[in-house]
Amino acid sequence: MAYTTINKSSDYFNTKLYTGTGSSNAQTGVGFQPDWTWIKNRTTAGEGHHSYDSVRGVTKRLRTDTNAAESTVSTGLTTFGTDGFTVGSNDGCNKNGIGIASWNWKANGAGSANTDGNVASTVSVNTTSGFSIVSWSSNGAEQSIGHGLGVAPKMIIMKTRGTADGWIVGHKDNGWDYYQVLQGTNAKISDDRMFSPSGGSDPTNSLWWTNSAAWVSGGSTNCIAYCFAEKKGYSKFGSYTGNGSADGPFIYTGFKPAFVIFKRTDGGSENWLMYDNKRNTFNVVNKRLYPDTSDPEDTGSHMDFVSNGIKLKTSTGGLNSSGATYIYMAFAENPLVANSGTDGVPATAR
Repeated sequence: MAYTTINKSSDYFNTKLYTGTGSSNAQTGVGFQPDWTWIKNRTTAGEGHHSYDSVRGVTKRLRTDTNAAESTVSTGLTTFGTDGFTVGSNDGCNKNGIGIASWNWKANGAGSANTDGNVASTVSVNTTSGFSIVSWSSNGAEQSIGHGLGVAPKMIIMKTRGTADGWIVGHKDNGWDYYQVLQGTNAKISDDRMFSPSGGSDPTNSLWWTNSAAWVSGGSTNCIAYCFAEKKGYSKFGSYTGNGSADGPFIYTGFKPAFVIFKRTDGGSENWLMYDNKRNTFNVVNKRLYPDTSDPEDTGSHMDFVSNGIKLKTSTGGLNSSGATYIYMAFAENPLVANSGTDGVPATAR
């Protein structure tokens, strides 16, 4: 049984939908002070994905749909509040009258020094939920970096801040000698320098390794990473093989999903796909966004979120081409089975 130590998933991850006002707009109801907030205008073409975190600080924006360097957007996310955040007039975060989606994770504030690796890092970590935000400076060489999780991460998403270099994604089911880019449709790419360089190893319970010369132009710049460990009943980082049928595979997660991102790994033309339980409150779950593009939300009959996982209901190449391989990251709405003697709410069907 999928017993969990996290009986209320929304204490650590929550999707918040809101309508833009075009002026300062405080959002509450997240349930905690977020440390990573990912925001997307759902309707307006050309408005990209905005990423803000408490380690880099408010107004410091990265976009997952481009390789652009960090920019300071004074009208973007301006405050992390105790129960949410405040956004300014930027159209990507707060266009007047437009529906906006935000996805929020809890770490541990601005972070603290970590000296586990051969380079100092600043780490904001929540070991209960298995999430850390890590800031460090690349040096154009092989580096070991402390992530603070206490267990080996299953997925790492990293980006340079000061240079126009791509997002680098490592996932345990791809193998750490491969990586994918978040801002593109590329298949997984063989290059062990990203997460398992010579002289290093696969990520451990305290460190991961990278050869920054392989992915950082100019050698030295500040970098940021989002690191995830798997927690039973709360998060899952896995893979599956498509069957090419409208009666697609069932993906067991051990919880009713709140949020999931998919990516085909063996084909170079399929987008990253993003779904959640707030844009679709009932099955079928068919409202999708694309982390690698600035396209608006669209729809299609794709899947059901059920009490213990995801049932695919499509043969589209982005989710279920016959014989194709896919990775995913998923976070829970409710665990399938909460711990005995707690006030946790077990999952039920939608």
